[in-house]
Amino acid sequence: MIVSTTVALATLLFVAPADEHQLNTPPEGFIALFNGEDLTHWKTDNDAAEHWTVKDGILHYDGKGDSLVTAEDYGDIELYVDWKIGPKADSGIYLRGKPQVQIWDEPEIGSGGLFNNKVGESKPLVVADKPIGEWNTFHIIMKGENVTVFLNGEKVVDDVPLENWPDYDGPIPAEGTIELQHHGNPLEFRNIYLKELD
Repeated sequence: MIVSTTVALATLLFVAPADEHQLNTPPEGFIALFNGEDLTHWKTDNDAAEHWTVKDGILHYDGKGDSLVTAEDYGDIELYVDWKIGPKADSGIYLRGKPQVQIWDEPEIGSGGLFNNKVGESKPLVVADKPIGEWNTFHIIMKGENVTVFLNGEKVVDDVPLENWPDYDGPIPAEGTIELQHHGNPLEFRNIYLKELD
């Protein structure tokens, strides 16, 4: 299946680098999953609102409590996410409730890979992370079971099926939540933009 690299590159032309555009203002055709003010679009049960807080247009996670999960399910999508981590941090973006587009401090491997893949490619094609403590930008396209990931403008995953961890035998669900995952480390996110694809 060709997702289209053309569509992906075309969209990149409309979204400025992470530090150059107005915070939490989506490009045309996208919605802001994070509005820079509160947790609209996200589940706030359990203790999410206590540990996921907003300050100066940035979503801060204190390293405690649960991961943050969207209130709605999504199928085929195009997604932008800015993220920043500290030393030794480990995080990721779940797609359709399944892990994951990896975020971590592993300079020999890099972020963006489909970490839980068992059969298909799991590591990123190149290391494209910025230094720890700087903002990074994911551009993720999921169509069917296949995922393409750009990290800071470089393609790190090229149309690879996301495997259905932990079952593996069954197919990826047609729809599911998007999740900002954690392993007990403080994290920061901003500019989370989503477009549902036909």
